[in-house]
Amino acid sequence: MNRALLILRRRLVGALPVLLIVVVGCFLLLEAAPGDAVDAYSVSVGGDAGLVEALRARWGLDQSPATRLAIYLWALLHLDLGHSVTFSRPVLDVILERLPNTLLLMGSATALSFALGSLLGIVAGSRPGSFRDRVLSIGSLALYAIPGFWLALLLTIVFSVKLRWLPGSGIESIASGKAGLDRAADIARHLVLPVASLAVIYLALYLRVMRAAMAEVWRMDFVLAARARGIPRLRIVLGHVARNALLPLVTMLGLQSATMLGGSVVIESVFSVPGIGRLAQEAVAARDTPLLLGIILASAVLVMLVNLAVDVAYAALDPRVGANEAGA
Repeated sequence: MNRALLILRRRLVGALPVLLIVVVGCFLLLEAAPGDAVDAYSVSVGGDAGLVEALRARWGLDQSPATRLAIYLWALLHLDLGHSVTFSRPVLDVILERLPNTLLLMGSATALSFALGSLLGIVAGSRPGSFRDRVLSIGSLALYAIPGFWLALLLTIVFSVKLRWLPGSGIESIASGKAGLDRAADIARHLVLPVASLAVIYLALYLRVMRAAMAEVWRMDFVLAARARGIPRLRIVLGHVARNALLPLVTMLGLQSATMLGGSVVIESVFSVPGIGRLAQEAVAARDTPLLLGIILASAVLVMLVNLAVDVAYAALDPRVGANEAGA
């Protein structure tokens, strides 16, 4: 437990300069892009030169980039993410309003892909080279090659348009008046297609990683010794091989958190889920720099928290992890 706490403390301290680099780098990249929020507003609504100058002064865009960056960093020290010019609301309020939907989508997709991927990987890796191993390996390779947006559109056409079994957009029925379990069931029905679209691809990845790790563990001396002692094969598979093969899968879980967050941008756009991904698309279209920076910062914090949890879990599962840090 002390090793896990030490790793937790050191990771949190190391996250501060990373967040600073993310904020400054994204700000400079957005500054290098042509146009700003006033230009996007003028294209969509129109306006004369006087209105444009007034809007630049009102939104602080008439100041130099260095000044605006300094003001933004000073505001971040006070946990102020700025004001969204698109929604005319504080950025933090807008993000907190959309974040639960993204967390629900990502959490459900991660749990589904990790659980099923691990289970199918154990089935495939229990007998490497067998017929079921080859079938599952080929199937996982085919699934991993499918683009996420294409799979999302295909599922929508089949289950929403043709069969009319599931809703094809939104997070819940509009003005349904449902509450309690009825509302939870309605949200679950709306999440089936986006969660399946996001989870299937990563399920294939977890399956292949689990299968490859188990194939490697089968050749280790302690497994050969367990087989020589006559221990039942199912006990060896679950208690020895799968348990040791689970460690690379936990590592992959942390590495894939950023990729899954990026994939949720596409999935939320296809299914019109009001989450962080769709909000980022709206911020880019409106050139809403404070909102986009807030979304990037929130995404970076979310990915760091997931990787931090994975590091702590890995240290608890494997006593060798963090031994050097604890002794430092």
